[in-house]
Amino acid sequence: MPPFMIKPFHLDRIQEGRFLDRPNRFVVRCAVGRRTCEAYLPNPGRLWELLQPGRTLYLLENPGKEEGKLSWLCIAAVRDGRPVLLHTHWTNDAVARLMDRRRIPGLEDARIVRREIAVGRSRFDFLLHRGAKPVLLEVKSCTLFGRRIAMFPDAVTLRGRRHLMELAVSAREGTPGMVLFLVHCAHAAFFLPDYHTDIEFARTFLALRRVLEFKAVAVQWRKNMALGDGVRELTIPWDILEREAGDCGNYILVLELAEDRVIPVGGLGRVFFRKGYYLYVGSARKNLAKRIERHLRRRKTFFWHVDYLRDQSERCTAIPIRTRYPLEHEIARALGEVAEWAIPGFGCSDCSCETHLFGMGVDPLHLPQFVSLLQYFRIDRLESLL
Repeated sequence: MPPFMIKPFHLDRIQEGRFLDRPNRFVVRCAVGRRTCEAYLPNPGRLWELLQPGRTLYLLENPGKEEGKLSWLCIAAVRDGRPVLLHTHWTNDAVARLMDRRRIPGLEDARIVRREIAVGRSRFDFLLHRGAKPVLLEVKSCTLFGRRIAMFPDAVTLRGRRHLMELAVSAREGTPGMVLFLVHCAHAAFFLPDYHTDIEFARTFLALRRVLEFKAVAVQWRKNMALGDGVRELTIPWDILEREAGDCGNYILVLELAEDRVIPVGGLGRVFFRKGYYLYVGSARKNLAKRIERHLRRRKTFFWHVDYLRDQSERCTAIPIRTRYPLEHEIARALGEVAEWAIPGFGCSDCSCETHLFGMGVDPLHLPQFVSLLQYFRIDRLESLL
């Protein structure tokens, strides 16, 4: 059976651009030939792994400017030679076409009755008939993946969690509910909620495993943005989720200093910090969320070395790595390999590490080596637990 297009646009209208930066969640700035342009990005996710400087984006001209009032629309990013669909609304169109062709495992006997179904405060994507029974189906677009494991969401989603809870209410009242994660990566074999990023979504997912039906399928997009026929159901390793999704683990703080500064740092005395970005690694055996929340606050009684640096930094981003395994020292060693410099003795008074603070001149989230490091500790490392 031939591949199909999910939207009736002309292939010769697709334009490749190079990603430059992201002024806000819904706008990307790209280089198209010798021009610089802004494109509407219909995806609120963080997309750290996809939106790297120089990465190829697929753009459509948007002459009517109906979406975001910009002249271009960003529909995909290329990773490992394959496009990854970024347009979240088109994910539903892809699911509809797959269901029409009975390509989704476990839903071969289902047919779509209606789209956009209002239930309570939520609006679900599809009302299905599965045999003779109605089923509410919510679709989620998954763009976060490592070597074999895919995760959702890549940013906190209060709306997504509410969808699960309201779908569960309908299920308990007699209308079964299903959540389908469409993973835009053909080589994925396993799926997990991203408990590092959104622990509450992951806990709700786990709590409702016997109330709702959760399904994840992997698809492959071709270079002409046609969807291939191969669709594979992914395994959800519930045991890993139960073991790892706790309020404990490790974290990396990314702090930015806009200028050179000398900062008094407790017992270290006055320390010179050059302009740039700093990566601090820490851990919490319990209450990880509260530990991170404390680090992000400016007003507090200083206790850890990093408190002094946080007070002087313009920006601070926290990246949790939830696990029951002690990874702090391994993470510190890995950061030392990608950093440009380090501050000796910082944050490591209770261990044998030389430091827990590393520096670099560029934003680490724009550095492929750092993003790969995050992917390993948050996703790929879990393969050893399968």
